[in-house]
Amino acid sequence: MSGWDEGAIYYSDQAQSLGGDGSGGTGDSSASASHHSVLQKFKEFLRNFGADKNVFPYRESLKSNSKYLIVDLEDLHAFDADLPAKLRSAPADYLPLFENAAGQVLASLKTKEPGNEGQLEEPIPEDVQILLTSKEDPVSMRSLGAQYISKLVKIAGITIAASRVKAKATYVIVMCKNCKNVQRVPCRPGLGGAIVPRSCSHIPQPGEEPCPLDPWVVVPEKSKYVDQQTLKLQENPEDVPTGELPRNMLLSVDRHLVQTIVPGTRLTIMGIYSIYQAANSSTSHKGAVAVRQPYIRVVGIEEANEANSRGPTDFTQQEIADFKSFAANPDAYKNICSKIAPSIFGHDDVKKAVACLLFGGSRKNLPDGVKLRGDINVLLLGDPSTAKSQFLKFVEKTAPVAVYTSGKGSSAAGLTASVIRDTSSREFYLEGGAMVLADGGVVCIDEFDKMRPEDRVAIHEAMEQQTISIAKAGITTVLNSRTSVLAAANPPSGRYDDLKTAQDNIDLQTTILSRFDLIFIVKDVRNQGQDKIIASHIIKVHASADASIGDNRSSEEDNWLKRYIQYCRTNVHPRLSEPATTLLQNNYVNIRQDMRNQANDTGESAAIPITVRQLEAIVRLSEALAKMKLSHVATEENVQEALRLFKVATMDAARSGINQQINLTSQMANEVKQAETQIKRRIGIGNHISERKLIDEFTRMGMNESIVRRALIIMHQRDEVEYKRERRLIYRKA
Repeated sequence: MSGWDEGAIYYSDQAQSLGGDGSGGTGDSSASASHHSVLQKFKEFLRNFGADKNVFPYRESLKSNSKYLIVDLEDLHAFDADLPAKLRSAPADYLPLFENAAGQVLASLKTKEPGNEGQLEEPIPEDVQILLTSKEDPVSMRSLGAQYISKLVKIAGITIAASRVKAKATYVIVMCKNCKNVQRVPCRPGLGGAIVPRSCSHIPQPGEEPCPLDPWVVVPEKSKYVDQQTLKLQENPEDVPTGELPRNMLLSVDRHLVQTIVPGTRLTIMGIYSIYQAANSSTSHKGAVAVRQPYIRVVGIEEANEANSRGPTDFTQQEIADFKSFAANPDAYKNICSKIAPSIFGHDDVKKAVACLLFGGSRKNLPDGVKLRGDINVLLLGDPSTAKSQFLKFVEKTAPVAVYTSGKGSSAAGLTASVIRDTSSREFYLEGGAMVLADGGVVCIDEFDKMRPEDRVAIHEAMEQQTISIAKAGITTVLNSRTSVLAAANPPSGRYDDLKTAQDNIDLQTTILSRFDLIFIVKDVRNQGQDKIIASHIIKVHASADASIGDNRSSEEDNWLKRYIQYCRTNVHPRLSEPATTLLQNNYVNIRQDMRNQANDTGESAAIPITVRQLEAIVRLSEALAKMKLSHVATEENVQEALRLFKVATMDAARSGINQQINLTSQMANEVKQAETQIKRRIGIGNHISERKLIDEFTRMGMNESIVRRALIIMHQRDEVEYKRERRLIYRKA
């Protein structure tokens, strides 16, 4: 009689009156007794667990929402240490008991209703779905092995696909063809089926023919069903080891969890690691009877919200105090910029821009349903070996959510979303790409100029409206992609060419350029003093690379920066102050006026348009600068710094190139014309000459070198001459 005095229960009249099937007769009495005591414990927990005096959270939530109940395993552990252990080791046995207990508690909480005869009757226990949550750390999807089967596990990942909702029978009513005998067959939960007996239990009377083997016919209208849906969960991109493919896992959700998840959301789930016989496995494993596919039956979902998509945002009081004291320091902005890519020398403004991108502005939802993006997009354009990709790699490590792709290796479908046909059920489903997976984070795109134009168009919508809409294969849907884009590109000729116009150097369309808040032109300037400092810095970095003591500190610092960014993004949403708005307004009008005057002088529009988007960009930058100091108001000082960054970056890019210098006086114009005629005389049609030699000859004749170069550029623009062999030879065309 083991289990007799468990929970101090000394009465047996209730064992039969359970809402479920009282398994008194079946099985040995000890098992049913322990089950019974566990049921009592669960009921006691739901009724009596209280955090404070006379506050019963579970009773209250059951009353307000009778469909499902979210139970914290920590509370259960505080109530009785055995229960969570039992739930973890045999969840399939104890969860139904728990749900049963919840149904009975709910029934006892309700008032009695008058029955048919008028006397009061107990309300019938309803089904309550129990959802478990816990504070433990999720295990990695790669470590799930055979030892976890039918245990409770907790894993995190991104949903990449969701199937349609199907109906799953909880029990099936079968009827014998011969004697119309009816039997109720329970179904296994999850993706399991029902086991129907082979023979009918009816004993034939004399003269009756006996029931044949397999006489059963299913009666679908009398069976009971619940909703069920399958999801596909993929590892978080940051957890995948380098060079490995991300793993995915099949999840099955039922009842009230159905249709709560859209593809692209980050989840942490608790579930029972189970196995099922795959439908089409007979073709792949002929004769392998014992091979089964794993899947997870979900018993609790935590959705990671946009800001803290990586783990819960429970910051300790110590951390918050630390953050606040850091932000109170007047040099906070400088300190953050010094922590960004410390191994890269110089490029201070780029670092400031990257800091703004990591913190981001604030998203705004207007009353008429329009959403204004708060994410900052930055484009780095310039010579090779100016540490552009290093910035991208650093951001990928530091941003709370980041995806790194390269321009040549990514297609439009890979960046946005693709429609895939499921192998077993032959139905289409959506799989989100890089922009969807990085929702709430940063997408780093290297070699942005090498992308095919039709693939680059796919990013337009994601960069401004922050959604991705799809209409393919009968699926029309809109996915969220609230991401910042950090792109790096080279100019078309490989190097940034000062003798070309800005238009020729930045070979991207204005449509995509206007979506970038900041455009940096990173040049490799040859300057002896600067080169010396850079060389010593790089040699230092190489020399001290193996000092592992510093390594530990730097990783801690990275982690600190990541936590700080996460804290700022969740808790601070600054807005502009009144004086700041007036300042910004006047400055914007002046910038537009300058650009208009420049366009009138040169006769052609700037390569980089200055539009209302750029005004919004300055607003976002000011908000990001305020966010770094944990301030809720963006001041004039922030706006001034944002304007300075904007002028250093985008305005310089718009003014770069040769256009600025061609403000020819009439005298210079004549000289250039003379030089042109001399060049035409010197080089016959179809001949070529070294550029150095040509310029030397003309300077000997007493001409100014810059005039000759300018004449060559003008002839090149008219397509009269052409450069060959990396601009060393000049070839005269017909």
